[in-house]
Amino acid sequence: MSADKKLKKPKLPNPLLHPVQHVRARINRFWVGRLKPADSTTLTQHNVYILPTRPGWMLGLTLLVLLIASINYQLNLGYVLTFLLAGCAVVGMHVCHGTLRGLSMHLLTPEPTFVGSAALLTVQLQNPRKTPRYGIGLALLGTQQWSWTNVEAQGSASVHIAVHPDKRGLQDLPALTAETHFPLGTFRVWTVWRPAARLLVYPAAERQAPPLPPGAPSAGGTATAQRQASGEFDGVRAYRRGDALKTVVWKKVAKAGQLVSRDTQQAQRFELWLDLQQTGHFAGSAASLEHKLSRLCAWVLAAHRQDLRYGLRLPGQDIAPDSGEAHKRACLTALALY
Repeated sequence: MSADKKLKKPKLPNPLLHPVQHVRARINRFWVGRLKPADSTTLTQHNVYILPTRPGWMLGLTLLVLLIASINYQLNLGYVLTFLLAGCAVVGMHVCHGTLRGLSMHLLTPEPTFVGSAALLTVQLQNPRKTPRYGIGLALLGTQQWSWTNVEAQGSASVHIAVHPDKRGLQDLPALTAETHFPLGTFRVWTVWRPAARLLVYPAAERQAPPLPPGAPSAGGTATAQRQASGEFDGVRAYRRGDALKTVVWKKVAKAGQLVSRDTQQAQRFELWLDLQQTGHFAGSAASLEHKLSRLCAWVLAAHRQDLRYGLRLPGQDIAPDSGEAHKRACLTALALY
């Protein structure tokens, strides 16, 4: 079963209650659809846009009133003040546009996350110019959760943006926007960027998952599977004098304060398999696929914490028993993409 999905498109605002926001959201959706995905971009005059802010429009209106009053009353000082303020506004416009123009942005590969958890997107800003850039903000397009930073001359800066996925799978990232109001706040300069990277989202782990299932007898084994009263899979025993240090389960030592070693004979007799078809019953809800994957995710994390060898069985896919960080990631990836 494929889980190659896109992040859920944001719902458009009600056109009757919020007409301006509705039109803006539709424009953003159309605009993003025409952008070419890329994990790195350099801002030029072709992809940087500028418009006056509300204070900018008020400044323009003020200058117009000053100019009319100066013409009407022949005020030389009024002309001086009007053109001085207008010159400052023009210079501020060029400085504001130059703050973004020439800046390079690069998105680092995002780390996988779980459904319901925030994924941090790290964007590196590179400034090749010999002067610093101030007041640069980045956010997800259509949101107001800005992350602001300054970029030193011929330096770099990192900005972190949070994404909250609500579905598992390999998902497209939402479009990003960068903007600045520096130096006067009278103009808004912005750009829209569509990353090409994709985010891998694991299922959410069940919060109160039942204990790990009993181990199944391995090939050639004759004993029956057992489980400890604590719910942990049998595979360890008390430390014996002469046991090699590599057999000591240090995670359990840190947790319980007692030395324990792996029972190699037990490990050879039993194998711990996490099977989708054996996830059991779910109280108060139907045993949907997402519930089962959530339980398997919790079991994978529990087995990893206990440093056990475990395998994963999904219809049409088996991952052989193993342990370690790479094995945990492989199992979680299989759950995310199933």
